[in-house]
Amino acid sequence: MILGALEAGGTKMVCAIGNEQGEVQERISIPTVSPQETMPEMIGFFQKRHIDALGIGCFGPINPVKGTKTYGYITTTPKLAWQNFDIVSTFEKALECPVGFDTDVNASMLGEITFGAARGLDSCIYVTIGTGVGVGVYVNGGLLHGMMHPEAGHILLQRHPADSYGGKCPFHGNCLEGMASGPAIEERWGANGVQLAGCREVWELEAFYIAQACVNYTFVYAPRRIILGGGVMHQEQLFPMIRRQYRELLAGYVHTPELEDLESYIVPCSLEDNQGIMGCLQLAVEALHS
Repeated sequence: MILGALEAGGTKMVCAIGNEQGEVQERISIPTVSPQETMPEMIGFFQKRHIDALGIGCFGPINPVKGTKTYGYITTTPKLAWQNFDIVSTFEKALECPVGFDTDVNASMLGEITFGAARGLDSCIYVTIGTGVGVGVYVNGGLLHGMMHPEAGHILLQRHPADSYGGKCPFHGNCLEGMASGPAIEERWGANGVQLAGCREVWELEAFYIAQACVNYTFVYAPRRIILGGGVMHQEQLFPMIRRQYRELLAGYVHTPELEDLESYIVPCSLEDNQGIMGCLQLAVEALHS
């Protein structure tokens, strides 16, 4: 079985070939320009490999809800050239194979559930904190969709009493993305995360917002594990800070076996940043079997 995987990002499109074991044999990166420029390159790559199915984890917002009029579309993305683009049907017609489709962060969640740190669990969430913040939600044995996909990177947070920063998100100043994304760190402190690695006050404040979000996710989704990934979480000193502040903010309200060991509850991603592509391969498997 030859599977295609597309991790469709706002800056680059990562196209890969692999198998149902999540093994990646080949990958290339194509700049994300416009559909007219980028799609022919991607289609050509997959056509030459004669794939049996394709899985797409896509930047959003998108419509992943099957049976609706705009299923398979990239919808109100700020990348104007891609607004209301029917990416799924375009690939289906060109490749003549099944196409699985979800958000990029849901693909990462699926990669961790199938091959990584969430394997064997019936519920988990994956949070990526980088240029933006996205959350993939897996509950009751499946990825969560409602009228759309979760936008839990934009949950509203209480400001830290000592934080006067207005927030980076143009829609909600005090959402998680607005307060804790990579660009928010750089704008607030005047340097990027790598340059600020040794500044404890930077990461204590970051941990406050991430821990607050994690408490909210625990209350709303009741996941058996929370996985934190993305470029910001490469600052590994964040994890003990987040766990400590999480426990303080939880304030003893919830008692479950999972929460007795926060080192096993709030964890880093486990697949060497390949969880997105591996999740796309699994989306291809599911599309083929459905």
